[in-house]
Amino acid sequence: MDKLTPESPLKMLLNSAPRQTSGSLSQLVKQPPQAGILMQTPVPTGPQEAINSVLVRNCVATVSVGCELNLKTINFRTRNSEYNPSRFHGVVMRIRDPRCTALVFRSGKIICTGAKNEQQAHLGLRKFVRIIQKLGFDVKFLDFKVQNLVATADLRFPIRLENLNQMHGQFSSYEPELFPGLIYRMVKPRVVLLIFVNGKIVFTGAKNQREINESLENIYPILQSFRKN
Repeated sequence: MDKLTPESPLKMLLNSAPRQTSGSLSQLVKQPPQAGILMQTPVPTGPQEAINSVLVRNCVATVSVGCELNLKTINFRTRNSEYNPSRFHGVVMRIRDPRCTALVFRSGKIICTGAKNEQQAHLGLRKFVRIIQKLGFDVKFLDFKVQNLVATADLRFPIRLENLNQMHGQFSSYEPELFPGLIYRMVKPRVVLLIFVNGKIVFTGAKNQREINESLENIYPILQSFRKN
């Protein structure tokens, strides 16, 4: 198994339950709509309208090529790649269309991040595998799987986070002195929601769009009941 160093970018990418959240997540909900895939832009007045406001920001997916890889060879013979084994045990590769990044490991596992949806992640991984195949490796495209979807939504009404945390403490944690959002761990589907006082939400840990939509349908009436007047 490929080891992860404490500062490993892979560890940060796959940390879908954000117990060590930072300012980067609060920055995410402030990004303009162009940063994601905009489905529609109505003012949400109910669960379905809120679902229509969802922006997918990142799709993390994995694939196996079915053989061991020589990372030094891959780094030496490809453009837009980095390999520093003293800091991270994989080769970092990048492509522009679709714009995404791959972490390639000696075991033959590849992780793709930066895609905006499952289709982009699948296409990106196909291209990365093809690049490696052209170097002479006997690779296959096996076990494609979405590991994490990150998305945002804007309910456009303020929420009383302290009261929400008091009433839903078995699912939530709220420490505003450490992080401005309330962390809500939904049981079904298994999605983590970062809920901010201004009504913006970050979803992480979902495996597909349906899980994001379902979690928003579940949380919307709860948040409505804690809406600030």
